Amino acid sequence: MQKHTWREETEEGTKFFRATHHGGRWTYATQMRGEDEWTQSDPIQPEEWQEIRDMLWNKYQRGRCPWGFIEKIDKILAKENQK
Repeated sequence: MQKHTWREETEEGTKFFRATHHGGRWTYATQMRGEDEWTQSDPIQPEEWQEIRDMLWNKYQRGRCPWGFIEKIDKILAKENQK
């Protein structure tokens, strides 16, 4: 299992993101600072896939993520764009 987390500053405060890859399946969740629970996104929306892809690309450039993850997400995004 690989877990990838990052955060962004928004007008409402700090928002945390978590993308987890386990058993060939991705999960995506968000949480605002101070909240106890993560909000799961199921199914993952195309703009969320793009956020995950951008974060993984940055990690790949630093040697912290396999290229295969990016390829798989690119295929998912291509499928979404065909709809």
